Amino acid sequence: MLWSLIKIVFFVAAVAALTLGAGYLMESTGGVMVTVAGTEYTFGPLQSVLALILLVVALYIVFKLVSLLVAVLKFINGDDTAISRYFDRNREKKGFEALADGMTALAAGDGRLAQAKAQKADRYLRRPEVTDLIVAQAAELQGDRKKAEATYKKLLAHDRTRFVGIRGIMHQRLAEGDTETALQLAERAFALKPKHEEVQDVLLRLQAGKHDWAGARKTLNAKLKHGALPRDVHRRRDAVLALSEAKDVLDTGKTIEAREAAIAANKGSPDLVPAAAMAARSMIADGRKKNATRILKKAWEQEPHPDLAAAFAEIEPEESPADRLKRFRQLVSIKPDHRETKLLNAELHLAAEDFPGARRAVGNLAETDPDARVLSIMAAIERGEGASDKVVRGWLARALTAPRGPAWVCDNCNNIHAEWTPVCTHCEAFDTLSWRRPPQAEVSGPVGAEMLPLLVGEDDIRAPATTEPTTADLEGRAEDPAPPADGTSGDRPRDDSARASR
Repeated sequence: MLWSLIKIVFFVAAVAALTLGAGYLMESTGGVMVTVAGTEYTFGPLQSVLALILLVVALYIVFKLVSLLVAVLKFINGDDTAISRYFDRNREKKGFEALADGMTALAAGDGRLAQAKAQKADRYLRRPEVTDLIVAQAAELQGDRKKAEATYKKLLAHDRTRFVGIRGIMHQRLAEGDTETALQLAERAFALKPKHEEVQDVLLRLQAGKHDWAGARKTLNAKLKHGALPRDVHRRRDAVLALSEAKDVLDTGKTIEAREAAIAANKGSPDLVPAAAMAARSMIADGRKKNATRILKKAWEQEPHPDLAAAFAEIEPEESPADRLKRFRQLVSIKPDHRETKLLNAELHLAAEDFPGARRAVGNLAETDPDARVLSIMAAIERGEGASDKVVRGWLARALTAPRGPAWVCDNCNNIHAEWTPVCTHCEAFDTLSWRRPPQAEVSGPVGAEMLPLLVGEDDIRAPATTEPTTADLEGRAEDPAPPADGTSGDRPRDDSARASR
């Protein structure tokens, strides 16, 4: 670095001195007189400048000849590449300059210039393993997939660039939707560089998409081993893979293996709702109801969820609504203020035909956090308490346009899933589903709020805001038949209202 700086300073100083001298000579009236072997030579101002230029050129030629002589002497001394290095030095300089220009053009997004510079660099350097990479990336930038793939295939011939070639072709296959070939290429790339995080992620996603859960767990363990994944994230994703493997095993009819895999998944991540529900059902099938209860209570403590409540109900499928309400107290008492707990408690009271208790359980959710499920429950409560059809229809009308409740939503693309899956069916991302409210659509559905007055009337829509029953309502309640004893509410059972929320 210091030597380069000295050379630059020397060059600038020499140019400045020559410029100053040339200006002085041009302004002078005389000239330059040189005496050689007693003979005097006189030069005018212009002739002096030309002579100085010729002197510089002569010195440059002498310098090059001396360098060539040194190279020849080294060759004679036994250095076989001394002469070739002398002639290649200038070519390498031009080649690396073209290579640098190509990389700059590639970074700037100019694929055409990048390809031209890469081809020029290849002519000077004759190192295709370096220049082909720029050519391939520039072809991709221009959308020329055929040329890019052909160039990537050339990179497979060199050990130093084989991984780059495989990775490039793998991305080509992924863009074309050929996941079978992409999976094979990802496995080859992973074998060459197991620490490469991008290859790990691509391989894991493809293996999960092909339901190769054993291979995906090996890849996940490799990510943990090479420090590409925190231990807590690895534990959860390993549980997700174990659960997925258990579901596949269950589909094949191997219930014992599925139960073991589900229990292992639940141990790996107790807060994973599908794993807890499946593990609890496996315990119920084995007759270990206490173990199932303990699993579900632990998962409910992490995050209350309707699937956990459904599995908890399967522990005693033949119990009466009153007995179920009593047994569920051990579950709802864990997080009594949680929204899901309130809704579950309200539904249990509805099944037991305790409509005032259901209203107390719902609390003020209809005003503070209404959604289709809450409003449908309120419609069932009103029907059970004997409200008029107008009031019930009013609640159901509000439920039509109310936001839907929490669902399995992909954190990557916001796609909504009816049930939990390890891989998003839309963007194919792995372990991105979470139980949350989906984003609200900007455009209303075919039955929007503006259509409700035509369907049920404006008075029916405003009916739920009435807190005190009118005389007509009291007369209507006296005429309405008592709700049946099977937990339904008149001609509109609670299941229908719950179906409206879904």
